Amino acid sequence: MCTVTIVPVKAGIYITSNRDEKRIRKAALPPRTYKHKHSAITYPKDADAGGTWIAMKDNGDAAVLLNGGLKKHIAALPYRKSRGLIFLDVFEEAPVAAFKNILLDNIEPFTLVLFINGSLLECRWDGTKKYIKPLQAIVPHIWSSVTLYDDEVIRKREEWFAKWLTQNPAPAIEDVLSFHRFGGDGDERNDLRMNRDGIYNTVSITAIELTEDNNTMHYLDLKSNQSFTKQIGTGSYITA
Repeated sequence: MCTVTIVPVKAGIYITSNRDEKRIRKAALPPRTYKHKHSAITYPKDADAGGTWIAMKDNGDAAVLLNGGLKKHIAALPYRKSRGLIFLDVFEEAPVAAFKNILLDNIEPFTLVLFINGSLLECRWDGTKKYIKPLQAIVPHIWSSVTLYDDEVIRKREEWFAKWLTQNPAPAIEDVLSFHRFGGDGDERNDLRMNRDGIYNTVSITAIELTEDNNTMHYLDLKSNQSFTKQIGTGSYITA
């Protein structure tokens, strides 16, 4: 939920997310394909609230969520619904229109990155207003959640990403996963795999691999050190 990269490659695109969460939260369920009302969606499931932070459809559309909108906010609990469930409400059918139309009163601020029909959009909710920004899908991008990282750290992480890109001009998905696991300068509070006094830490890394002949979700549970791979569009569906 808290560090996201987009890496376009010759054969397609990689979308990767580090989930930084309170350690006391339950371990998420590994990726499965769930049958929703309008579409089948593959995602790891939050075991506490039932939502998710990264998902993909059989047609290659994908989305990823970060906590926070434009700047760090003060939580005003209780909220009406979790952001992970709002994510699924938006992504299930026509995500851009759904984001424009969905009512977000009493929903905590968030950033939603959409890869839809080959186009990339950044959608933000700051608690008061929605913002939609088209982005170039042919260039790399990195996001760090404003709820955990200040401007200085965000700029530093952008520099790490830029340096990594120069060293990996044609990365494989394994290279991206390695960057998300080991990238940084040794400061465990702000490295890509972070640890804030054992209270907040990176609990998982999820990558969506969209290429000409391979649509796959890779999931690494850092709590159990178990990895899972789910081919999109194969296997049975579970009713959501």
